[in-house]
Order: sequence, then C-alpha cells, then structure tokens
Amino acid sequence: MCGIAGIMFKSETTGLDTGRALVEMMDGCQHRGPDSTGFALYAPADEGTLRIRFFVGDGDEAAAAIERINDVLSDHHAKVVSAETVGINYRVTVEFGGDLQRFAYAVEHAARVVSIGTSLDIVKDVGSAHDVNERYDVSSFQGSHGLGHVRLATESDVKPEASHPFWATGFADVAIVHNGQITNYWKMRRRLQQRGFEFTTDNDSELIAVYLADKLSQGISLKECLRTSIDDLDGTFSFLVSTRNEIGYAKDRIAAKPMIMYENDDLIAVASEEVSLNRLFPGQALDTREPPPGTYDTWTQ
Repeated sequence: MCGIAGIMFKSETTGLDTGRALVEMMDGCQHRGPDSTGFALYAPADEGTLRIRFFVGDGDEAAAAIERINDVLSDHHAKVVSAETVGINYRVTVEFGGDLQRFAYAVEHAARVVSIGTSLDIVKDVGSAHDVNERYDVSSFQGSHGLGHVRLATESDVKPEASHPFWATGFADVAIVHNGQITNYWKMRRRLQQRGFEFTTDNDSELIAVYLADKLSQGISLKECLRTSIDDLDGTFSFLVSTRNEIGYAKDRIAAKPMIMYENDDLIAVASEEVSLNRLFPGQALDTREPPPGTYDTWTQ
C-alpha cells in the first residue's frame, strides 16, 4: 500500500519546519506502511561540495565500511570536509569537482549509498516516523522542501536499504517517493543499463528516479519529464519527485493510487491521504483537491 508525502515552502522565511512537518505528515499515514519510514530533505546548496550518506551498520562492520569509503574518497580526490556516524549511517561532506556519475558508482561499490547531492540528504530506516526521527533527529531539519514515505513491504525484506525515498543512482539531488508498481520495469531498466547506467536495487522506484534524472541531465524540464513518464511507465502509480529547487507529481491514467494536495500562500503539500495534510493545520477545514487521472505538475521555490 505505502504512503507518500511532499512539502515545499514558498519562501525561506516560512521554510523552517520542513523536518517537523514531514515527520507529522508521515505519522498521519503510518497505517499505510508500518515497516519503514524515510525522508528526502533539501537544504541550501554549498557549491563545490557533495553530501553523501551511506549505510554502514554498526560496530566492526561500520568501522570496516568507513575505512573502505575513505579509501575510495581518497582515490577519487574527494576532500573530506566533515564526517559523522549517526545511527547506522555514515554522513560525509566532501569537496569534489570530477565526474559525478563515475564517482557515485565507485563509492557505491565501497558501501551502500543512501543519497548524494549538493542539497539532498536522505534519511531512512526501519520503524515508524517517530522511531526514525528519534534516531536521526529529522524534526530539527530546516530547509526549503522535502519528501516522505512510509512502506508496507510487499516484494522485498523489511530492511533499511529497501526503504524509500530512493535517490537517482549516479546523479545528484534527485529523489523519488512512489506508491504503486511499474510493470515494464525490467524492459526500461535494461535500456538504461545498455547506456551505462547502474542500479543498486531491484526496486522500481529507483528506476523512476534514474529515468527522470537522465532526462533532466539532457536539459529537459521536470514538467516535461513528468508528462512523458505517464506514457513511458506502465502500471499503476502515484509518485512525487524532488530536485534541489523543485517538486513535482505524476499519476497514471487509471489513478488507483490516491493523492491529495493543498496549497496556500506559504506552501504546497501533497500526500496519499488528507489526514497527513490535516497534521499541518490541526482543527482547520482545508480546501484540498485530488489531481485527476493522468496528470502531472511541478512547483519551484
């Protein structure tokens, strides 16, 4: 089933509670996905640096993974600016100016990458929104926009790396949350692999992220990417995508997967169920709308 949500504040002065807002939104629809929870969080970019988050485990396993990571960073002349271990994650900021795709695939071979970006930081783990928040302090995050996901495991194990959101492997700052199933997954994946793209999971959400990021890298607008996705992706889906300065949605023409949105002068918020939007405005009657089947849209801060 799964639940998705996204929020974008329209100005910096109102974008101070992104983490807290997403935690509340995901808690509101936790019944749709009790197995794991994740967040894609966007802060102002620090040009010339990359934020990289890895799954490393704990104890001796983590120590060995961090050693491998630092070796690969050194090999690719990525200068470490800061590093910390939080939960089962190793979060590092590096100065890097080389080939991002080649670099991303190399560090993925050292340890499982959660996300890479100039603005993006993905936090995800097993457990509820409040469990993940307690582990990683998501509610203290201040930034412009973000996505959230609660997962009901149906096709893979309950484990952190199977959680959502997914980043676009090989690209920076593109993340996806998805409710549904892409039935032409293997066909589309093979086409991308023939062009040299790598995948780290068998999750169809990763495919959507790479598909969109590839088109964005060709100079195609996010709105146009979403328009073509409705024809190119087979299956039932509602998904949200985010980049360093945009969020967008797409729904298939069958529209079996729910989506509801609310917009005012300060923000745009989208979720699988209205209860998530109500968490932002307790006790208020909201003028919400449901996107029609086969539609798409984007918002830029």
